[in-house]
Formats: sequence, structure tokens, C-alpha cells
Amino acid sequence: MTVGETAAALHAEARETNERRLLVLADETSTGLADADTCGSADRGLAAAAEALDTAGIERTETTLVGHRDGLDCERLEPRGTGDLLGTTREAVVYDARDECRPNAIGRVAGAVDGGGLLVFVTPPLDEWPARRDRFDSGMAVPPFDVAAVSGRFRTRLIDTLRAHRGVGIVALDANGETVVDDGCTNPAPRLPTPDPAVPDDPIFPHEAYEACLTTDQVAAVRAFEALCDPGNAVVCEADRGRGKTSAAGLAAASLAAEGSDVLVTAPSFRGVEELYARATDLLDTLGVAHERPEHTHIALADGGAIRYAKPPEAVDALADADVLLVDEAAALPVRLLKRFLDTERVAFTTTVHGYEGAGRGFDVRFRDILAASEFDVTETRLDEPIRYAAGDPVEVWAFRALLLDARPPVDPLVADAEVANCTYDALSSDALAADENLLRETFGLLVAAHYRTEPDDLARLFDAPNLDVRALRHDGHVVAVALLAREGGLDAETRDAMYVGERVKGNMLPDVLTSQLRDADAAKPVGTRIVRIATHHAVRSRGLGSALLGGIRDEFDHRDWLGVGYGATPALLRFWARNGFSTVHLSTTRNDASGEYSVLMLDSLSDAGDALADYHESWFADRIAGVLADALTDLDLDVARAALAACDAEPTPALTDDEWRVVAGSAYGSAMYSVDPEPFRRLAVCALVRDDAPSLVGAGGDVDIDDRDATVERRERLFVRKLLQYRSWDAVADELGYHSTGQAMRAFGDALKPLCDAWGGEAAAAERARHGDE
Repeated sequence: MTVGETAAALHAEARETNERRLLVLADETSTGLADADTCGSADRGLAAAAEALDTAGIERTETTLVGHRDGLDCERLEPRGTGDLLGTTREAVVYDARDECRPNAIGRVAGAVDGGGLLVFVTPPLDEWPARRDRFDSGMAVPPFDVAAVSGRFRTRLIDTLRAHRGVGIVALDANGETVVDDGCTNPAPRLPTPDPAVPDDPIFPHEAYEACLTTDQVAAVRAFEALCDPGNAVVCEADRGRGKTSAAGLAAASLAAEGSDVLVTAPSFRGVEELYARATDLLDTLGVAHERPEHTHIALADGGAIRYAKPPEAVDALADADVLLVDEAAALPVRLLKRFLDTERVAFTTTVHGYEGAGRGFDVRFRDILAASEFDVTETRLDEPIRYAAGDPVEVWAFRALLLDARPPVDPLVADAEVANCTYDALSSDALAADENLLRETFGLLVAAHYRTEPDDLARLFDAPNLDVRALRHDGHVVAVALLAREGGLDAETRDAMYVGERVKGNMLPDVLTSQLRDADAAKPVGTRIVRIATHHAVRSRGLGSALLGGIRDEFDHRDWLGVGYGATPALLRFWARNGFSTVHLSTTRNDASGEYSVLMLDSLSDAGDALADYHESWFADRIAGVLADALTDLDLDVARAALAACDAEPTPALTDDEWRVVAGSAYGSAMYSVDPEPFRRLAVCALVRDDAPSLVGAGGDVDIDDRDATVERRERLFVRKLLQYRSWDAVADELGYHSTGQAMRAFGDALKPLCDAWGGEAAAAERARHGDE
């Protein structure tokens, strides 16, 4: 049996069943990395792929080649560019994985092949593949490690699944010919025909919207979207990929826009909603509704309706002008951003249950409770029936297994009794994870559940990256908390110098920022451990397990110089890390495109070298933050600013002259004007918000009721942030913080200054207080 005959048999079976099949061409003649654009006739692997396509009768126009080599006379994408395949279909995709085996690309190419189609992998010899290093491996060889330190455990797993799963043909190629190791044919029994979906009785949306549906599940989903015709409704539509949820959202968007609604669409990228726009445009054409597209992301209807796209952070600001919000791939967005989308009257969330590119279960295990507790009437719908291929498709089953797309934390009852006292701290080595499928699924599933960006590439890094470690707390053998750790720093002088002048050094995020952005030439010399991810099982949160895990990490890695972390800043997270000994050293000045948040960097020193690094950056952060908040961070959430300052373990001093103290104390106790010299007030505000020994902003006595003291302190701290550090006008501050008038806000400002003057103002402030008759 030849390559062509094997491919033709697989393709025929795929078409007969409306499934997909996978053909592996293991090229024994492949010896190493090729330069991009190398060709063609001498390339045994691509020549065999061409033979497979030709014999199967698959046109090149219906084929995409993924890889670094040309040779098939069809569209070619590099593995990093396979995001362009999302939302598209091909009859065949050939992934030449000899030069770069990228897990994200594997997931995307598998998802792009249509029912009846063929996925072809060109690989090195399977027995040799794990020991070979490629371009993806080079990306994991972060300084000070070289590529020889990268292991091949992920590819071992990949090969094992290819050999074990049905519907996967394997052909070994060598200079003398080919050997069919497994023809991959499944010889399936005939399937019963699937009935055509029917238009529901008395629909609100046009009949044409339902006639465009391809499955009964899709009809039900479009029907669920009808709830968006009335304010106060929310819809949740979930499905695995290939079930038509985005198309259903597109039909709903067109139906709503045709009735005059302004439909705002948001998703991690516009590319992911192009199918939504395509289905919406098709339906508007069918309905005969006049429309134009002044921009690629904007459909304007002649009668006033619209469909327009905004990136997630920008969509928050655009809510006021929209009638309906559609959030696609909601699971790929952080929960704290999803909460902000509830500030509208009609909203729908579509979400992938098992995602190829990061679909954290934060939506499932946290945001659903928030949505259920909101004032929305929630309609839920789920699509299970595949549209592009039949249920039980072998390629989908294989991809889920190989990439752990359906990995889950342990079920709640198994960990319900977990407490710090009955959990063990464990180092989960790559070998241990590779040898224990259940342990691996629980570990990776918990990382996926906790973070919206965990993706298949991270699975390979978990197995193979030499700079990464995994630590966990386990209860009765089940993972209840997990941390992914990265070794950073310890770089040689040449690398540090290159980093200082702007060269990107992979895998050293904290030293990179401290060196290249904050201009500390020696920041990459100490060796540290960065907590890349940390997650606690949702059923046992608030029991101190995350803190206990950090305590174990600190004890184990105390031979290094520091622990560090960087994340999207929220008040709750800042308080968590501060309670665990971490101190703020930097706030980013640009927002994350997906989360809309500013990132914070924090350090916890473990040695004299770590102390020196942390002390320097803590102090400098306290010195410079006032200027940053007045400029690049003028829109930073004030409670994030308060928490970031409170988490900084620095001891700034006001350093006011007697003249400056007279102005400040005069403003507090008398008629002096803050506007005469604002700068000393700002230095004083930073000290009040950063220093642990700062006096309470309501003082030891005063006329504030004891039950209101905490609320008053919080309000006055916010007043300091908005007025003194972010330069808001008095009217804006009074309005935002709920003061009855500008005058009341000014009086609260003066009252907040008094305990600071008393504690730090010395004789100059005391004299000013006495002159105003306040003893």
C-alpha cells in the first residue's frame, strides 16, 4: 500500500462519515532544521504529502501548508501564524512539524480541517523525534540554559497518542520507499441520517435566521438569543469548537440590528468574530436589509441598526452607546473584565468549553455565580452537535487527548475536606507528570481553570522547559493548589549588558523589566524564582491554601535571592500578595490588551542580594510613583493605586522644609491654600499611603464616629489618590467620592492632613497650628 493509496482510503472514509482523518508521514530522510523557503523536489516528506493530496483528489486551493518550507504550491503559514486559520475551514491542512512542533499550531490546524477532510503531519522518524531539538525547543532554551537542556517529553506524549488513537494512519518514509505502519482506517458502521432542523413556532427573529441554521442545537441557540430583544436579559451560549455558536451569535446580531439595535461585539481579537460578521452579512442580504461597511469592523444598516466591534477594554467604554453587547470567547477573558460588561441592559456571552488557545474556566466556576447573583434574567443554551464534522470525530478525540483540551481539576467532593493541616507540599517533576495521566490532568486542569491564557504551548513547557518547576499542595493525592515557577536572573555580564541596551532576553521577565525599563544594570545578577501561575481549587478557596503553598515555595527556594510575581493588578490580588510578604516595585504604564489592566511587579527578598535589589526598587517606586500617577497612570483605578502603594515595603520621608510645612499645616488648620505649592502635599500623600507607621488619616481622636473610622480612612485615602496624585479637579473628586459639595471635600482634605502634620511636621507645623488657635 502506498502513501497515495493510504491517503485516498482515509479521505474516502472521512467523506463517507463526515469525519476527519489524520495521516502521519514520518520522514526518515529528515536530518535537521531547514531554512524557510527551501524547496521541494528533494524533500521526501513534502513530496509524499503532495502524493497523498493528489491521489486523494484534494485541490491545492483547498489546502494550507503550515511550516517553514515551501513545496506544495498552496497557501503556506508559519506555525506562529496559524491563528489565521481560526474561524476558517480547509479540506486539508499539511503541518510540516519537522522544523517546529508548536502545540498551539497543532490545535489550530486540527480545528481548521472540515468534515470529510484530511490532516497530514510531516514529522521526523517517530522513534527519534523526542530527542531532536527544533525551533519551539529553542524558544524554551531561556538564559542561562541552552537548547540541550530542553527535554522531549511532550513529543513522546504526542507520538504515543498518535500511535494509540483510531483514525490515524502512519507511514514511514525513507530513501528507498515507504512502509505503511498503520493504515488508520476505522471501517465504521453506517450512520443514521440527521434530520434537518425546523423553524420554531412563533419566532421573534425572522424565519430566515432559523432557516440558516445547520443543526437543531443551533436553532435552539438562536432561539435563546431572542431574550436579548428585551432589557434586563443575559444569554450564555457555550459549546466546543466547531458547533456553530459564533455563527448563531452572528444570526442573532443581524436579527437585532435589523430591528434597529446598535449591537456591540467584543472578543479577544476581531479575527475570532469574522465568522459572526460573515453570517450576519449573509442574513442581512437574505432579508434585503440595506447596509454598508464603512470599516471592516463596522456594519451600518440604512435604518439605523449597527454591528460594530471593539477590543475588550475599549468595549467597556463603548457600552453607553450600545443597545446590546455580544461577548465572544468569553472564557478567554479574565473574570474581572467580564464583570464590567454587566454594566449594560442586554448582554450575551458565548464561550468555548474546551479551547485551543486559552479558555480558562474562570468563566465557568466564578463568573457564572456573579452573573446568577446579578439583576439579569439569564438564559443558558449549549451546542453539542458538531456542524463541520460528525460527533465522535477521531481527530477531535485525538486532539483533546494529546493537548489536554478537556483537562479538569479534581471534582469537588474529592477535595472538599482539604485544609492546610491535611495537605502535603509536593514537587511535581516533569517525569512524574508524564508518568501519571490523572496527576497531569488535575495539575494542568487547575492551571487552565485559574488563568484565561493557559494554552497548549504551556503543556509542552510544563514537560520540557528547563527553567520551569511545578509545586503543589495535595489532599489524599489530589491537587488542591498548584504553582508554576520560573527560574530567572543569574545572567552573565554580557547578557546583562545586552538586556540593558534593549535586547530581549527570553524567560527572564522580572530582570528584563528592572534592567531595560527601570535602568538597573545589575538587576539580572541575583537569581530568583518568579511565580508564573498560582491557582487554588475553586471548592477550597479562602482556606489559606494559596498562602501555604507560597510558604512551602519560600522555604524550598530560600537558597535563591528573591521570589517575584507579575500580574494584572486588582485590589484583592495586591492585598493577597502583600499579606504573603511581596512588595510593589513597579506598575506598568500600558494596559494589557486582553484584560484592560495595568500589570504590577512585586518582590519578596530571600538573601542579602535580594534585600539590596528589593530595597532599591521599593524606594525608587515610592519616589517616582507620584509623577507616574499624574501622567501615564492618571486613569488607574484609585483602589488599585491605594493597594499598590500600601503593598510597597518602603519608608519614604516627607522631607519638607519649614516653609513647606507651614503651607501644609496652614491648609490643614487655617486658611492657607493647597494650590500655592502642591508638591509637598503630594510627597506627604505618598508617605501616608506607603509607610506602615503612617498615622491614621482620622487621627487618634477627632469627631469621627468609631463605627465610621475605617470607611472614613478609606475615603480620605481615595481623596489623596485622586486629588493629590492623579490631579483631578475638586468638583470631579467631590462627585466621584460622594461628598455633598466641593467645600465638604476640601474640609475632609484638611482634616486628613492634620494627623500627618502632628506626627511628622515638627516645630514648624506645631507653630502653625498654635497660630490658628488649635491646641
